[in-house]
Amino acid sequence: MLVIANKDAGSTEPDAIERALEVLRAAAPTELVYCESLDHLQECLDARAGRPVVVIGGDGSLHTTVSALYARGELADCPVGLIPLGTGNDLARGLDLPLDAAEAAEIIRAGSLRPMDLIADDNGGVVVNAVHVGAGAEAAQAAHPLKPRLGPLAFPLGAVVAGLRTKGWRLTVVVDGRTVARPRRKTLMVGLANAPSIAGGTAQLSPDAVPHDGQVDVVVSHSVGRLARLGYALHLTRGRHTGRDDVVSLRGREVVVSGEEFFINADGEVTGPRRHCSWRVVPGAWRMYLPSGQPADADPAATAGATG
Repeated sequence: MLVIANKDAGSTEPDAIERALEVLRAAAPTELVYCESLDHLQECLDARAGRPVVVIGGDGSLHTTVSALYARGELADCPVGLIPLGTGNDLARGLDLPLDAAEAAEIIRAGSLRPMDLIADDNGGVVVNAVHVGAGAEAAQAAHPLKPRLGPLAFPLGAVVAGLRTKGWRLTVVVDGRTVARPRRKTLMVGLANAPSIAGGTAQLSPDAVPHDGQVDVVVSHSVGRLARLGYALHLTRGRHTGRDDVVSLRGREVVVSGEEFFINADGEVTGPRRHCSWRVVPGAWRMYLPSGQPADADPAATAGATG
């Protein structure tokens, strides 16, 4: 196995990494590399030689590695494992992956693979967990400098800062050809969820999201008034926001957002500004090691690749 770690990820303590490696080495020859840049990541993947890839880190680290494999055309044939030692670990939470490093490594050692959907954008980027436009991106920007000191607490504080200063955006949102938001009514946030939680588990963007159903859960919030923003934030923490009169919730395969300049938060990585962006679901684009209680890929050759 090729194990890729990011020293800058939220909580990659050496002891936790070593515990995970002990489990993995008992199953297969294992190489650990610390990637220091995107160029270095490419070098590591050049030397993969058909081995499964295990990511040590959070959603951002997994996002970066999956993006690189996707761009190289290697993602479909590369089993991926995750040791969730990031700050938020939202995808791991949504997939019931243990947050303990050794326990997560046991999931990989067991070799149970599950096809996973991917969200691809019109600029060559991908999303593994969730992408937000509007207040969600501003919250991520506000939380970023706080993460080294506050860890997961940085996410709700960033959301408070974003909620206080934002006034909404005039956007058009189209889902599978149907216009669900127009510029005449300001939008606070557009969220696309491949899995349930965001912000380190402090918010449930779409509690029923399933990352292998061929669809993405879409949430459009028009909660732009001061009290409305507060109410939306409180409901979001409990996953009850979709019942609000100023929130539209639906599922689809293609989503287009356009209008005033907006930033994009994809798996915690903020880019922009953009005036137009589209996303589409790529069903079963990759395979991930998941707990055995979840339906698994029945391809025995894939499992053998993890243990040989």
